[in-house]
Amino acid sequence: MAKAKSVKKAAPKKVKEKVVLAYSGGLDTSIIIPWLIENYDYEVIAMAGDVGQGEELAPLNKKAIKTGASKIFIEDLREEFITDYIFPTLKAGAIYEGKYLLGTSFARPIIAKRMVEIAKREGATAICHGCTGKGNDQVRFELTVKALAPELKIIAPWRIWNIKSREDAIDYATERNIPIPVTKKDNYSMDRNLWHLSHEGSDLEDPWNEPKYDKILKLMVTPEKAPNKATYVEIEFEKGIPVKIDGKKMKPIALMNFLNKVGGENGIGIVDMVENRLVGMKSRGVYETPGGTILYAAHRELELLCIDRDTLHYKDLVAQRYAELVYFGQWFHPLRESLSAFVDKTQETVSGTVRIKLYKGNCMPAGAKSPYSLYDEELSTFGEDAVYNQKDSEGFINLFGLPMKVNALMKKKNEKKDNNKK
Repeated sequence: MAKAKSVKKAAPKKVKEKVVLAYSGGLDTSIIIPWLIENYDYEVIAMAGDVGQGEELAPLNKKAIKTGASKIFIEDLREEFITDYIFPTLKAGAIYEGKYLLGTSFARPIIAKRMVEIAKREGATAICHGCTGKGNDQVRFELTVKALAPELKIIAPWRIWNIKSREDAIDYATERNIPIPVTKKDNYSMDRNLWHLSHEGSDLEDPWNEPKYDKILKLMVTPEKAPNKATYVEIEFEKGIPVKIDGKKMKPIALMNFLNKVGGENGIGIVDMVENRLVGMKSRGVYETPGGTILYAAHRELELLCIDRDTLHYKDLVAQRYAELVYFGQWFHPLRESLSAFVDKTQETVSGTVRIKLYKGNCMPAGAKSPYSLYDEELSTFGEDAVYNQKDSEGFINLFGLPMKVNALMKKKNEKKDNNKK
């Protein structure tokens, strides 16, 4: 009887691991797709979060696939970005180092959150981003992943590859015929969303250089080119959230687009600053935040009208810490969430309308009203009134100043003793 021939079973085809890449189509992420394939043999899934980049998103689908991605998700996150990230920060009054309205800072957590959701759905084992090892964004992406999916691996090419500069990255792209949106001569790093547009790098790296505003501004004009006539805008808030412009109810995206347009036309919201990055170094950037600047100014005026002194002053302390948490990438930190709960309580009476005057880069209050106003004209008037006895202030000042008086008497007493010793 003939022996049956043994048949070798074909080795099972190795299934590639999947990685989800935060993809913008910019210089860094354009070269990361082929780099991941060459060095990790990963299946690369690109993900772009639409937080208001505008026309930048249109070519991404074709470009990502052409450079090696197996698929790309372009996720519309605009409304969620405004309602769940911008508005809470606005209500907090959070401004980093007195100037920066956190436009890039709170855009990263929402993108990273959606990346994690896609990674889980697609069975990916890793997340990848194109942030440099010198910047803040690497922290913002990675802390979000750690908070929401600590099991995922994180790949940060800028921390491990041989590319050391943007010029090296441009060379890498050129060698592989990868189209990129910058050149060695025009080498600004920009980030755009519904809230702002940031500019870094190139000649801005020297703080002594005045920004070339005519060259870099995209959302607005310089104050010198703004109209010679003032523009007035009325913004109505409900519990700290803007809901109407000039009496017309507007959804969040339309509201932001309108304010960006009118603010940009009047040269509102240019910020040039040297800031302290979380990683320890200082950096210089120029920010365009026309609509955001208007909203912050209007919201503050309404708070001054509707929030009592002690709560308002304490909220100002909270605002600084809140800004640090957002800037440091700790959006999903329990402290940030707890501070938001406090902020929401303070906003229960921040409802009303604020009129803002826009003129050549200036954003000035021109009136405010609210059913919850704590301003009492009868109490505050310089005219005659029957509700406030000015004699009462004498006793108040005596008691309020008593600790200072006691301290002064103590010093005087001890000075006398020292003089007697001499």
